[in-house]
Amino acid sequence: MKKSSKKNLTTKNKSVILALKAKNLIDDSLLVSINSLTLEDLIAIKLELSAKHLNNRPYGFDMWRKSRYIIKEAFLKFAISTTNSKKAAARFLGINYIEFKKALKDFKIESYFEEDVESL
Repeated sequence: MKKSSKKNLTTKNKSVILALKAKNLIDDSLLVSINSLTLEDLIAIKLELSAKHLNNRPYGFDMWRKSRYIIKEAFLKFAISTTNSKKAAARFLGINYIEFKKALKDFKIESYFEEDVESL
């Protein structure tokens, strides 16, 4: 008796791009523009836009010390959107499954993908 492989596909059909499209925050033309930029440029642009109206103190916290948190959240979202299971995402990130599940809970990643994106 063969186990169903669909049971292990816990992250299939989860995509940051589709989640943002479902919220009408991005479109295909923006994705084309983003694709031509480096990750460092994108981060710098986002920070510059945020800082313009906030006296160069975006988000009200120390950016340098909080950058690890921001990067880890981005890596978690990326791992979920590019793998077929949570275990594969944990392996992709180089952490064990228990650490991965704790990170998902701490960063509230599951709720990020709850938006219905199948309509796109």
